Amino acid sequence: MGFVAPTRTGEDMEKTLFDKYGGFSTISKIVLTFYDRMIEDEDVGPFFDDIDLPKLIDHQTKFISSLMGGPASFSDDHIERAHRNMAIENLHFDRLKEIVSETLVEFDVATEDVDVILEGFEKRRVLLVEKPNVN
Repeated sequence: MGFVAPTRTGEDMEKTLFDKYGGFSTISKIVLTFYDRMIEDEDVGPFFDDIDLPKLIDHQTKFISSLMGGPASFSDDHIERAHRNMAIENLHFDRLKEIVSETLVEFDVATEDVDVILEGFEKRRVLLVEKPNVN
């Protein structure tokens, strides 16, 4: 007799990373820890000197929730506009991804799930990283 895959219920098949890790409650804790680290970091910390942090944390919670399949949505246009006047370079973006990864691991997010979330960030690199002016 051949291998028969176990039957999965509809709930199991549709469970998102957002649900798997506890929804907004957990993601908001992850984001708070993430920003504590970002602010303290010498490479990326200065970007947050004159920022409305509670508003930013709310937006980032929604963004990460959307990357994890949650109900929040965040348009790439909004992300681009919010970062338009910032001199973000690849080294800053790389550091952001390192801090995101470290924070997710601290919250026991599985390696393959960290990779999925980081891929969501990477897809938006072009929206954030400063590009040379083309005339």
